[in-house]
Amino acid sequence: MDGGMGWRFNLTVFEFILLPGQAWLLEAGDVTVKMVPLPSQSSSSSSSSCSCSSAAAAMEVGSLPVELWRVILAYLPLPDLGRCCQVCRAWRELILSLDNTRWRQLCLGCPECRHPNWPSQPHLEPPSWREALKQHTLATRTWTQNGPELQSSACLLFFRRRKDRRVWHVGPGCEFETLRGALGVVGPYDRVVLHPGVYEEQAEVALKVPVELVGLGRLGEVALLVCIEQQCPTARLCNLVFMPPWFSTVVYKTSWGHVQLDNCNFEGAQLQVRGPGTCQARFCSFSQGSSAHLLGVVLSLFDSCDFSGSDTASVTIEGPPVSERNWACKHLAALARTFPSCSASGIKNSPPGGHLAGSTAGHQPPGSNVKKEHVNMETGRERRAGVDRVSLELPSSSSLALLQIVMLRNEVCECRASGVFLRLSAQGLIAENNIHSNGEAGLDIRKGANPTIVCNKIHSGFRSGVVVLGNGKGSIRSNQIFNNKEAGVYILFSGNPVVSGNHIFQGQAAGIAINENGRGMITENVIKENQWGGVDIRRGGDPILRNNYICYGYSDGVVVGERGRGLIEGNQVTKAGCGVWVMSSSLPQLLGNYITHNCMYGLAVFCRKDPENIDAREGNWPGQEGLGGDGGGGERRGVEGEGREGQENLNEEGELFAWESDLDSEDERHSARRSISVALVESNCMNYNGAVGLYVKSSEPLNVFANLVNSNRGTGIAVLQSSQLTRLVTNCILDNGRGGVTVEKDCRVELRGNGIYKNSGHGVSFSGTGQIVENDVVGNRGYGIQVSGSADIKVLRNRVQPAQGCGIAVLGPVKGVVHDNLLFQGHPGNKRTLLHTDPGNESCVLRNNSVLRHNNSCTSAPPWILDNPPPRPLASSPSGLSSSQYPSRLGISMTTRISATVESGCHSGSMFCSIL
Repeated sequence: MDGGMGWRFNLTVFEFILLPGQAWLLEAGDVTVKMVPLPSQSSSSSSSSCSCSSAAAAMEVGSLPVELWRVILAYLPLPDLGRCCQVCRAWRELILSLDNTRWRQLCLGCPECRHPNWPSQPHLEPPSWREALKQHTLATRTWTQNGPELQSSACLLFFRRRKDRRVWHVGPGCEFETLRGALGVVGPYDRVVLHPGVYEEQAEVALKVPVELVGLGRLGEVALLVCIEQQCPTARLCNLVFMPPWFSTVVYKTSWGHVQLDNCNFEGAQLQVRGPGTCQARFCSFSQGSSAHLLGVVLSLFDSCDFSGSDTASVTIEGPPVSERNWACKHLAALARTFPSCSASGIKNSPPGGHLAGSTAGHQPPGSNVKKEHVNMETGRERRAGVDRVSLELPSSSSLALLQIVMLRNEVCECRASGVFLRLSAQGLIAENNIHSNGEAGLDIRKGANPTIVCNKIHSGFRSGVVVLGNGKGSIRSNQIFNNKEAGVYILFSGNPVVSGNHIFQGQAAGIAINENGRGMITENVIKENQWGGVDIRRGGDPILRNNYICYGYSDGVVVGERGRGLIEGNQVTKAGCGVWVMSSSLPQLLGNYITHNCMYGLAVFCRKDPENIDAREGNWPGQEGLGGDGGGGERRGVEGEGREGQENLNEEGELFAWESDLDSEDERHSARRSISVALVESNCMNYNGAVGLYVKSSEPLNVFANLVNSNRGTGIAVLQSSQLTRLVTNCILDNGRGGVTVEKDCRVELRGNGIYKNSGHGVSFSGTGQIVENDVVGNRGYGIQVSGSADIKVLRNRVQPAQGCGIAVLGPVKGVVHDNLLFQGHPGNKRTLLHTDPGNESCVLRNNSVLRHNNSCTSAPPWILDNPPPRPLASSPSGLSSSQYPSRLGISMTTRISATVESGCHSGSMFCSIL
């Protein structure tokens, strides 16, 4: 080989000559990779030590085919792979290229961990097997990092301890036959290896020094029937099955130390951690009635665990974090920040069932391009196509320490009660979990608990997906909540969460229900295909509902039931039964919503008892039979039922009344909301609905200001019952399939400053009591204004131009006055009287009305215009919207001039007005 570099192949031996005097021997299994020294031409001998830098200088990976290198390196154990990575850049790239082969084998072959995406997505491969193995290796060493801070690295500290560690074997024929015997002699950081078998202790066992308990063999071959109390700073348990002894269901408890659980099974047993104690559980299974109970814990981490079949909640988190911190908190916080975000987990995918909505006419809703922290909701068009890009940014270590518990990538299912239960000011981060098929709520948040619930799948529950009550708070963001038997999110008894950026769909009741004085900030959610209302508010519910997309409901989009309140602003409600259904005795504020393409009414305001869909609108969801139509009774009954399963009743110790009384003092989210005493419908767009745009049949007062009501199949606004005053002010009522405004007998209504244009029936048909003042009623196919019956009414200062009928017609024994109105003739062939009164009517006074007809001359007639004031509606929005955002101005583009000049015989049939 002349002192150069070469290689020689043998059936079992590869010999590589790197440099004269350099040698390296790698042995793995049946293959030996041997690098032997050759005499140097310039020197007969050289150093026999291996120099990685020299090898890197002369060795080229290309000296062998890459495929052959991969075959060779596939036999190397983990330490040798690490050494090869340090030879040179080419070797490092070669080692990294083994991700789907050797690194995968090492990761899956590790007895202390399972598939990186177990239990929720074991079919999905991780982005990098090497990175998954690295994360596992770092996580398994957390328990050794306690003690005073030293200048040497944690790695050196770990290896120094390894030199002094002893390994004790427990089992038949070993040094010890019982676990208690081995724990009596172990030293700090010793390892106790339990051989296959069942180990039972008749009394509680104490861990007094840091120790590692490891089961030998496959998981399930070593079972412990013990109750262990940790009295030391740290401990690790791996590859063990825990079963409850005869005297306790608690198998492990710690109140100040840190415990690390890797690849363990809990069967019918309970894990108990009290602050300042901490816990790190990875790839553990809690089954057959097992659960984890954390009380006052500062920080704990549950990652890739399976919780199933619990008799109570699988995970119960109680109490605020204690002030004291143990040594593990900062390490757990640092470890949590290394986890990948949910954007790579697949949970961000859009829900099944196709596009969220079809195309809709009109303008996009305001706020569709809103960006908020942690949640990036794209444009309305992308959102309808199911594109919802969400990134989870884990907080800093200081704020993570306040989260109390971190649950990542767990499976929580088939519990008889709630899946995860948080109360008594508990906190936590619940992220990327699959929570499903639980007997009660998937997550139950109450009594001041304030967790962060993000990027989870919460579905197929036998009651609600998430319940927030009893002054519970929390941030519920970017989750998929679907196919639950009751509300996807249920807020009651002064619950006050933030619900943002979620997909809530295919529920068997309401998408979101707010009841019994519940509150909350509900923003930028997609709520679709739910059996009852997309959002249901009643019995003191008072949320902020803003910028949500509510569509394809099998009942109504938004239901505001008896005594419901709330600010409903900037939402798009489409493809539902009725867009928004409001019952009497409620007090909502509807501002700037887009209510379009619904099958029935755009907005309906009804008396409490409505014969149609009475069960849905009274809140009688499935499972609520016999509760007398109480909107919250079903869930309330369910939550009370949880008390019978080991959780407390809502009214326990009279705390309910305290929860309801102390919320107002601390809630700052609602401080900017206008105080109102009458239900308010303002600056909304109600168009392309299958029946009436706005339907009123109520016994309560109502204010309807500055709305755009257009292109509905029925009447624009119909007031069929209104024993108290309904005010219709500065609305634009345009191009509806029947009349513009209809007011029935015995209704009290004020029409002021509206623009009523180009409707297929009468502009205004009025049989009630009230006044019609300063409206522009132009281009309607029927009469401009028809007043009939025994109405007591004032018709003042209106500008009216009918298409072919009368301008103002007073029919029957109408009382009141009609004066100072300006009437324009419409079609030149219209021979009807512009101002008509029944001959026998002596109780209605007509005074100072002006009539402008077409002149027979094509050139002599001056044009008449609407310039003082300009065409209505005029008013600026009381809610602070700019004129460009004002719905009553958005839908109509009108010139300020209505020409009355007619060229005789040339423009037969022209409307003499310019209307969109």
